[in-house]
Amino acid sequence: MFRRSIYKTPAQLRSMVEPGLITAAALDAVRPLIRAGVSTIELDTAAERAITARGAESNFQLVKGYHHTICVSVNEQVVHGIPGELVLQPGDIVSVDCGAQFDGWNGDSAITVVVPDDTRPDVVANREELSRVTEGSMWAGIAAMATASHLGEVGAAIQEYIEAQGPSAVSGETYGILREYVGHGIGRKMHEAPSVFNYRTPDPGAEIKPGLVVAIEPMVTAGGEATFIEEDDWTVSTVDGSDGSHWEHSVARHEGGIWVLTAPDGGAAGLAPFGVTPVPLA
Repeated sequence: MFRRSIYKTPAQLRSMVEPGLITAAALDAVRPLIRAGVSTIELDTAAERAITARGAESNFQLVKGYHHTICVSVNEQVVHGIPGELVLQPGDIVSVDCGAQFDGWNGDSAITVVVPDDTRPDVVANREELSRVTEGSMWAGIAAMATASHLGEVGAAIQEYIEAQGPSAVSGETYGILREYVGHGIGRKMHEAPSVFNYRTPDPGAEIKPGLVVAIEPMVTAGGEATFIEEDDWTVSTVDGSDGSHWEHSVARHEGGIWVLTAPDGGAAGLAPFGVTPVPLA
């Protein structure tokens, strides 16, 4: 049976630049709208407009049974939340996952934003710290991809970063890493082989070499790692009610180094603290 290679050619890598940038533009359109009084369906509408304005389509809507442009997860919801009439409240922690397909190629990225709340500075501080740790662990994993030989090293780097933060400086709780939900390859389809775990595994994972493109996406909680799927059959929430955070970028390894396809600067700002400089695709 024919099995598609997980490695892309240089020309295919270049074809993935535009869907990555369109995905970034969609999240840029959503970010300033994440404020108290805005409904999650309004965020979805903004993302859809940004994607279609660039001649692309939402790859989330290509997933069987899903009818929206983004996933938006609030507070104890970690991933796969469905946009609707829910109105954001002060202090909410909001994760938005989005993807675009352009000319048959895909991008996938996620951000977490905390809605300001002057009346509950402790809640905001806890949630901002959770988001910071999650985002930092994502960049640690991306940085590892620049020099690692196998994807298992990426997962180890993510876990090591989170563990190095120790318990939350604000709440005192340790952070949990979702185990059932992981990163993935990306290309002609939004979800492809190989899997990208966000924690150490005995298996070294797929070989990292030029042509590999993966979505690195740690999903971290402020408490326990156990989750359940809500009655809508999509939304993944924590069993203990602790907050969740989700950050994601699509990353390419090529002959010259790595390039973050879903970041307009290729990941330069996020990688700088790790001493890694991304190299544009030739």
